[in-house]
Amino acid sequence: MRIGIDLGGTNIAAAIVDDSGSIVKRISIPTEAAGGAAAVAGGVARVCEMLADELGGAPASIGVGVPGSVNCETGEVIFTPNLPLSGINIAKPIKDKFGCAVHIGNDANCAALGEAVSGSAKGALSAVLITLGTGLGGGIIIDGRLHSGKSGAAGELGHMVIMAGGRECGCGRRGCWEAYASATGLIRTANEFAVQHSNSVLWEMCGGAKEKIDGRMVFEAYRKGDEAATPAVGMYVGQLAIGIANIINIFEPEVFCVGGGISNEWDSIEKPLIAAMGAEKYVRFSAGRPTTRIVKAELGNDAGIIGAAMLAN
Repeated sequence: MRIGIDLGGTNIAAAIVDDSGSIVKRISIPTEAAGGAAAVAGGVARVCEMLADELGGAPASIGVGVPGSVNCETGEVIFTPNLPLSGINIAKPIKDKFGCAVHIGNDANCAALGEAVSGSAKGALSAVLITLGTGLGGGIIIDGRLHSGKSGAAGELGHMVIMAGGRECGCGRRGCWEAYASATGLIRTANEFAVQHSNSVLWEMCGGAKEKIDGRMVFEAYRKGDEAATPAVGMYVGQLAIGIANIINIFEPEVFCVGGGISNEWDSIEKPLIAAMGAEKYVRFSAGRPTTRIVKAELGNDAGIIGAAMLAN
């Protein structure tokens, strides 16, 4: 048995995971990021202790998914924008305490590995996962193994530029895919259309305050055929399609998984997404569909936990 940990800005979610990638026992505690690095690292150690008690001893291995850049070889967190762990080695004290192998990885990379082990990409030798949330994370599976790059920084798919000189991204560059295809990007696009259509359903739903618009609101208005939400979602899907096609043209994976909060709207975006890729001839098609199978991720929040646990493989 092994332990997988998904270290989030709000909660530390962890579980005992068996060798097949199934969760046996799960727990969650607050991250307590306001307490600084010591409090966060202490929380990680605490969930390890709690699950080790359940096991009656140390696990075979421990894996930790971190929302940021990490050095997989040394166990050091290079940069975490939303947690006070930059420059901290979180693997060494856990290894010293439990005496087992400890691995760390980027959280989106872990989610990709989880989907490959027991989710929507199970059985595929090559797969790519993107997570559409506040940002746009990604992970790449090649020959059944996570491709993490020289030092663990690979898979930052959201920072592929799709529009030179375009919107400013949180990373400081302009035109990044994340600035358009994340939930934040969707909201920004919807804001632009909402202010142009003051009689729209979307404008009414937000009470004329565009800062109150969220992704769920946009899709709700879209399903009503709203004059602001419909072009906003159309533009969003088109920009999502550009990035997916670029990645497929580079890797041609067997499976391309779409996860994160916006994947909950898969019924609304799947058909127009495939149609956009075909109509614009973004990617090589076979029998009217991409050679890569494009699917919704299956595991939800469990993907990161399972993938972290399987980093030892």
